[in-house]
Amino acid sequence: MASNWQPGGWRGLPAQQQPEYPDAAALDAVIDKLRTFPPPVFAGEAMAMRRKLADVCEGRAFLLQGGDCAESFAEFHPDNIRDTFRVLMQMSVVLTYGASVPVIKVGRMAGQFAKPRSAPTEAQGDVELPSYRGDIINGIDFEPAARVPDPARLLQAYSQAAATLNLLRAFAQGGYADLHAVQRWNLSFVEGTEAAARYRETAERIADALKFMEACGITGDAVQEVRHTDFYTSHEALHLPFEEALARQDTITQNGGWFATSAHMIWIGDRTRQLDGAHVEFARGVDNPIGMKCGPSLAPDELIRLIDRLNPGNEPGRLTLICRMGADKVLEHLPPLVRKVAAEGRKVVWSCDPMHGNTLKSGNGYKTRPFDRILAEVRGFFAVHQGEGTYAGGIHVEMTGKDVTECIGGAQLIDESRLGTRYHTHCDPRLNASQSLELSFLIAEMLKQRRVAEPPLKVAGAAE
Repeated sequence: MASNWQPGGWRGLPAQQQPEYPDAAALDAVIDKLRTFPPPVFAGEAMAMRRKLADVCEGRAFLLQGGDCAESFAEFHPDNIRDTFRVLMQMSVVLTYGASVPVIKVGRMAGQFAKPRSAPTEAQGDVELPSYRGDIINGIDFEPAARVPDPARLLQAYSQAAATLNLLRAFAQGGYADLHAVQRWNLSFVEGTEAAARYRETAERIADALKFMEACGITGDAVQEVRHTDFYTSHEALHLPFEEALARQDTITQNGGWFATSAHMIWIGDRTRQLDGAHVEFARGVDNPIGMKCGPSLAPDELIRLIDRLNPGNEPGRLTLICRMGADKVLEHLPPLVRKVAAEGRKVVWSCDPMHGNTLKSGNGYKTRPFDRILAEVRGFFAVHQGEGTYAGGIHVEMTGKDVTECIGGAQLIDESRLGTRYHTHCDPRLNASQSLELSFLIAEMLKQRRVAEPPLKVAGAAE
């Protein structure tokens, strides 16, 4: 636990990307109400995730993190939650079976409501309005009333997050995640693609393996991991008053630390990672696993200072560095960071976000992400770590279980002319199920190649 830290200690420091509420008293009233609400997640859950991420840090597991770019109130439906969970489970199965590595499954779900924006306003024609900052703050409709920050949205965000988390727990622990069901997880719209065929072949092999295990007396009754899984939630801790209101001190264990109970894991964005800024100050004091986005503007020395602020005890599993460079920049900007962290002996999880650095506007005006550039950044990320003798430990993607056409390319051959067919995102373009599976097969192959071909990996801070 950080010394001399309080949940509201960020106030008075520079706080980027915060909305300006016209009625401060109304905001304070909502924050006071949120302070009385039950915590959505518990200290023990967050600490369990930290222990699992420590295995990733030491090269013994892999982090899979994915979900919506921005959850919306309008699309809140159990089917949407189920389908995204299902695709993440498919990706996990591909990675676990193909690479023989445990996978920590983390959703960008149950709290991913706020979005940083590159500009405070946006224009359509001659009309300029405040930017849409996520449903927790204002509405997406391009009209003046919708763009006014409304504190009541925080209460709706809490309610939706809590309900989503409840359903995710039921899926993970109530039988839906049973490995015997892997053949039933396929989505109908994916059928006919190469990824679906490869997944079906993997599912059949798993089914045969399960039959062999059961013949040997190893059943789901004896080994709970066959029928249940651990599933964690995460989001960018952007809206600091909301995060402060849900910070709780652990009074059950002997830890006594503070936790951000809005999610198991929170992360700091590339736009809000200022060393003396409010977001770093809030994150340094909670005992959750913390993530930090690392873009091409981050210098190696600055990264070390941020690591030491966020993880002064150099504890494995505490800090995940989520790199979002762009396919054309990853080979230039990532190696100096990896080299510096390894040389300084800092223990971190390295994860790749191949989405945010590869966004462009199509010829017909849609924001999109070419799938080949996403794959290229992932390949570059793995190549850098192979070259430096370090562990490429995770993937962080914006994806959905819905049949969307938002990222061009992939086995479904989505081109610019098809982007508008099912373009449903509230903010940034997401991978669909077919593209997500293609990506997971690629990663599984790279992990398997490294396991077979290379000597033991160097781990930052390990003795020579």
